[in-house]
Amino acid sequence: MEEKEIIKRAQSGDRKALANLVKIHEQTIYNFAFKICRDKDKAENIMQETFYSMVKSLHQFDGKSKLSTWLFRIVSNHCLMLARKIKNRPFVSLEDDENIFEEKYAVDWSTLPNKIAENEELKIILDNAIKKLTPDYRMIFLLRDVEGFSTEKTGEIANLSVPAVKSRLHRARAFLRNELSKSLQ
Repeated sequence: MEEKEIIKRAQSGDRKALANLVKIHEQTIYNFAFKICRDKDKAENIMQETFYSMVKSLHQFDGKSKLSTWLFRIVSNHCLMLARKIKNRPFVSLEDDENIFEEKYAVDWSTLPNKIAENEELKIILDNAIKKLTPDYRMIFLLRDVEGFSTEKTGEIANLSVPAVKSRLHRARAFLRNELSKSLQ
């Protein structure tokens, strides 16, 4: 069944269709929330809040964009609200030892150990620089440069104009370049 049909069924009260939508999007929503919030518990809470918002407002979804785009916007709003709520406290957990680049790598034994160490060190430096971005700049950077959304789609998700997205992206990239150059000297 196509997603449009599942959405229509969910909008008319079909609980199985609604559960199916959650199942289709839960991993993507969690991953994106984690990339912005940098904390497992916060990401899980935001994922739950996002799906709660989806359930409450699905009747308002008009299908002019993809459901995933609409959900990314909801996640972004929840993450930014959380960031504003805890502005006086660090947004990143000090015990959070994971980073957005933590993936399962196949071990290539032909690679020199010092190159592996250099790559790991670079990933840590980049992740620490990304953590220093404010949540709204981090969100734009992640949507555009990590998730690969177009500038227009990023603007749609973040509810910003294309020039505002370009400006924030430029500032985020400049900040990251500066942080990386300081760390690599």
